[in-house]
Amino acid sequence: MSAPAALITGGTSGIGKATAELLHSRGYRVMVTGLDNHVDAGLHDDVVVVRADARSLPDIDQAIDRVRREFGSLDLLFLNAGISRPGSIETIDEDAFDALFDVNVKGNFFTLQKALPLLNEAASVVFTVGAGEGLGSAMTAAKGALIPLMRSLALELAARRIRVNAVSPGLINTPAYSKIGVPQEVVESWGRDVPLGRVGVPADIAEVVAFLASDAADYITGDNLTVSGGIGVHA
Repeated sequence: MSAPAALITGGTSGIGKATAELLHSRGYRVMVTGLDNHVDAGLHDDVVVVRADARSLPDIDQAIDRVRREFGSLDLLFLNAGISRPGSIETIDEDAFDALFDVNVKGNFFTLQKALPLLNEAASVVFTVGAGEGLGSAMTAAKGALIPLMRSLALELAARRIRVNAVSPGLINTPAYSKIGVPQEVVESWGRDVPLGRVGVPADIAEVVAFLASDAADYITGDNLTVSGGIGVHA
């Protein structure tokens, strides 16, 4: 029996990279997509890196064709690619709005559509949702659209025993913050407001994705698991 296979979009840094490393260590065959090449990503040589823009349907086709050639089928599709464009309704322009929905919604939707023929029975699909609140209405709308999409897909794919879930990270220390100009010391200071006393790390999310991909989560579908260190929990 061949090892399980996983495709991770947005897998060359942050949460996607941590998940690729964890799954590889547990015997998965792993392919990731992203805008970095293999050297820049710093992933294990056995992890296949496909340079692809999540909003580009031709790039998605290229990645799925590579999966078909190298793996033949998939046991996990981790739809992790996403972008942030924080801003109020007064400041978000059309390009930023389109980018938010093209990557976070359109890209994820069509990646799953094109990967469907390769998904084994009882495969797992996981979306990264994350918190949009506090980052502006456009960001919240783009991320929020993934929850009803995930739930609808869980029902559509249940006949094939394909489980569709989401993970919503709280404050996770990833390169995404530096890309929008937030200093590392500021990110770490946010841990004071987290009930568990620290900002999360990508490995915290990777463990949850690995759980959702495993047989231990065989009866979980249509759910959104919040991994936030207690943020948003009220007595």
